[in-house]
Amino acid sequence: MKQVNIEKVTLNIGCGTKTNIEHAKKILENFSERKVVITKTKKRSTFNVPKNKDIGVKVTIRKGTEEVLKRLLEAKDYKLKAGNFDNKGNFAFGIKEYIDIPSMEYDPKIAILGFDVCVTLQRPGYRVKRKKLATKIGKKHLITKEDAMNFAKEKLNVTIE
Repeated sequence: MKQVNIEKVTLNIGCGTKTNIEHAKKILENFSERKVVITKTKKRSTFNVPKNKDIGVKVTIRKGTEEVLKRLLEAKDYKLKAGNFDNKGNFAFGIKEYIDIPSMEYDPKIAILGFDVCVTLQRPGYRVKRKKLATKIGKKHLITKEDAMNFAKEKLNVTIE
């Protein structure tokens, strides 16, 4: 029950108002081979972006996460910083350019874009947390920052600086 697993890997490109949404969508579709979701603004912000405007794209990967994550970490030379890990046992990092990923080819029609990678970790029994009746998990069963760092070192061969 103490074994740590990858629950999901979320890839996100924030386009703002200047970057073409279709280019970002094409990059994530080519990489993940899954359906991409367009994110919209929730309310008018201080930057005067209107409500319901397309602002980014994201995709969530739940199956085959370890292989996808290894491809992404190869672009980072399997190096992460301790600051990439949060206190809940998750970690995130950025890919500066999509062409850094092995097997991704440069497309002259698309500008050079990078994206964020967020990895959510879990232990067996975490589905109990999602039920409405039982929302508490014991403190000893929660994933700590050290647990997540050890998981990344052992399972993904990551060096932490």
